[in-house]
Amino acid sequence: MADILKNIRRFLFGWANREFLIFLVFVAVAAAFWGMMTLNESYEQELKLPVKFVNVPGNVVITSGDNDTLRFTVRDKGISLLTYLYSKNQPPIEIDFRRFARGDGSGIVPSADLLRLLDSHLPASAKAVAVKPEQHVFYYNNGEKKTVPVILQGKVEPDVLYYISDTLYSDSVVTVYATPEKLDSIRAVYTEPLRGNDFRDSLALTARLKPITGVKMEPSTVRVTFVTDMLTEGRIDGVEVNGINMPEGKVLRTFPGTLAVTVVTGIKNLQTLTAQDFEIVADYSQFSNDSLARCDVFIRRQPAGIKRIQLERQQVDYLIEERPVSDDDSDN
Repeated sequence: MADILKNIRRFLFGWANREFLIFLVFVAVAAAFWGMMTLNESYEQELKLPVKFVNVPGNVVITSGDNDTLRFTVRDKGISLLTYLYSKNQPPIEIDFRRFARGDGSGIVPSADLLRLLDSHLPASAKAVAVKPEQHVFYYNNGEKKTVPVILQGKVEPDVLYYISDTLYSDSVVTVYATPEKLDSIRAVYTEPLRGNDFRDSLALTARLKPITGVKMEPSTVRVTFVTDMLTEGRIDGVEVNGINMPEGKVLRTFPGTLAVTVVTGIKNLQTLTAQDFEIVADYSQFSNDSLARCDVFIRRQPAGIKRIQLERQQVDYLIEERPVSDDDSDN
C-alpha cells in the first residue's frame, strides 16, 4: 500500500503533471470568472406566480378555479433570476376583489394594474416587462351551487381474458358553483380522457374533471377504480318462455316451456346468476299471421355484466289456448 501511494504521489506531482494541475486551476478560475460575468448580465425570463384574491365578501365564492396563475416576463440579472426560479413557496400575487369585481359575476384586472402588482411583488432590481394574458379575467358568484353527476370519458380496456365487473367512484357526484344562468345549463361534468389497457388486477386512476370557464368544482378530481373479473362461460337452465302482446283471452304455450342460455361473464358474476335474472319472450304480433306452428323467441331482459349471451334455440313450437274471460275481467 505504501508503494502504491508513493507511485500516485510521484505521478501527481511530477513535473509534467504539475503543469497540468496548474492549467486546470487556471481553467477553473476562468470558468468561475466567466460565470460571474455572465450571471451579472441582465436577462428576460418567463415566470409564473399564483393568484390570491383579498377583500372577498363572506358570501362570495371565486369560481375561476383554485389554480389561477399569472405568466409574466421579468428582466433582471442572471443571479437574481436563478434565485427566483429555484426558490420554493413563492408568495402569491394579491388582487383586491372589491376593486376589480364588476357586479355581474365577473371581474377584469387590466394589464397596467397587473404589471404594477408584479413590480411591487418583485425584488427592486427586477422589472416586469410583459404579462400573459394581457388582462386577468375572474368569475365569482354569491354561493349558488348544485350537485351533478360525474361522467367518465376515455378508453379503459382490461386484458382480453378479463372484463370490468364494476366501476367505483370516490365521488360519483360533485358540487359546482357558478352564476345562476350557467348552473341551469350544467347537467353533468366530465372527466379528462382516461387511459388504461391490458390490465388484470383492479385499476385505480385519479381523474381530473374537465374545467368549465367560470365554474368551480368541488372536488376537482375523483378517484375511479375499475374492478376486474376473469371471463368464463356458463349455462343457465330453466328460463321460462313467455308471450307478449297477447290478445285478451289467449294464452301462449310453448314447447319446450323453458330454455337454457349460455353466457360469457365473470366468474364471480356467474356464481350469482339464476334463471329469474333472464326473460325470454315470443311476440304474438310477429307470428299471429304466420301459418307455421313455430315462433321466434328472443331475450328481452338480462342482468348487467354479461359479455355475450346465446339462446339454446331461436324457435319453439307453440299452441294458443283460449281462456274464458271472467265477469271481473270484462268489467275491467
